Amino acid sequence: MQAVIATGGKQYLVKEGDIIRVEKLDQEKGKKIEFDQILMVDKDGEYIIGRPLVEKAKVVGEVLNQDKAKKIIVFKYKSKKRYRKKTGHRQPYTEILISLLPYLESQTKFQNLTLKFFNRYI
Repeated sequence: MQAVIATGGKQYLVKEGDIIRVEKLDQEKGKKIEFDQILMVDKDGEYIIGRPLVEKAKVVGEVLNQDKAKKIIVFKYKSKKRYRKKTGHRQPYTEILISLLPYLESQTKFQNLTLKFFNRYI
C-alpha cells in the first residue's frame, strides 16, 4: 500500500517503513504525527485518486529527528567592480518514519466507477 501525501508545499510518495525528510515541522522528537492531506492511495493495485484530497484517509508517522541540511554556498559578484558577497544557508528539516497507512473504506459509487475507468487506461 502506498500513498501520496502533501506537506510543506511538496508531495511525497510513501509506504510503511519509509523514512522521509520534510520541511521543518513544529513537533518534538519521538512524537506521533498525522498527515491528513492525502492525494492518492494505491491499495493492492487499486488507485484511489482524491479530488483534490482522498476523504477519511490519514497517514501516521513518528518524528525521528530535527536537523539542518548540508550547507550550501551562495556567492554573488559583479565583474570588474570589486563586489563580492559570500553567504551560506542550512535548510532545517524533519525526518519522519512512516508507521501506518490506514485507509477507511468509505468511497462513493461515483468514485469507484471513476477508479475502474482509470485502471483500464493506466
